[in-house]
Amino acid sequence: MRPIATFSIVAYDPGRQEWGVAVQSKFLAVGSVVSWAQGGSGAVATQSYANLRYGPDGLYLMGQGYSAEATIAMLTGADAGRRTRQVGMVDQNGQAAAFTGEGCHGWAGHIVGDGYACQGNILIPGTVDATAATFEESRNGSGELADWLVTALAAGQEAGGDSRGRQSAAVLVVRAGGGYGGNNDRYLDLRVDDDPRPIAKLGDILRLHHLFFGEVNRDDLLPLDGVASVLQELMQRSGHYDGHVSGSFDEETRKALRALVGQENLEERWDGSGNMIDRIVVEFLHDRYGAP
Repeated sequence: MRPIATFSIVAYDPGRQEWGVAVQSKFLAVGSVVSWAQGGSGAVATQSYANLRYGPDGLYLMGQGYSAEATIAMLTGADAGRRTRQVGMVDQNGQAAAFTGEGCHGWAGHIVGDGYACQGNILIPGTVDATAATFEESRNGSGELADWLVTALAAGQEAGGDSRGRQSAAVLVVRAGGGYGGNNDRYLDLRVDDDPRPIAKLGDILRLHHLFFGEVNRDDLLPLDGVASVLQELMQRSGHYDGHVSGSFDEETRKALRALVGQENLEERWDGSGNMIDRIVVEFLHDRYGAP
């Protein structure tokens, strides 16, 4: 069994009631193995000679009300291979715990803080410390849990990271009803499975997620009548509008814009109704179809 040499962080944001996991490793598609989370239950990172049952079993136990500490104690206590296991958990109340078996390859260890746990094995010393310190700093600033997690990963990598190198990274964030369409909890599940700079690439994908699925800021709304001419010119270039640049946001213009917004997957930012549009949509379309 090949060890999953990695560093990860599990965390809870009480403000948005989100649970998340972020991970980086010299291991192909690490997010498909290490990361587990369920809205209302908690989050799990299982690694080293990973026991994947720690994921679903840990979420089940925490969903039943057991603390992260008690859950880890039950799972490792029943596991004959616990000497080589490493796991971090945060429970439904935001209490975190971690375990590093004495058989994990050095450097191996963990840090448990208020609402988070960082853990890693086969690392350059200082990686976990940097990850934890940066997470604590980031969550007191702007952004959301996914941003704080990826920023913390980047700091861990800068401090040394996996001593064997880097290959993949992932971030998973859940909250009740937070997934696409609102009928699931998977708010964000982004993975870079094989890349020489996986955390940097993960950050790029996270920014795209914010573009396509981020919440619309009411302060960024523009009146459609005020940008009708600009939109008509852009849609002429895109091939969606063959009418005149009248400056009037009529039904023909709305129909064309609805089609273009759907093509660009921006419908979460403008659903085709109303008299206002997100500034970010207009700026995106201008960057894509504006004059060179």
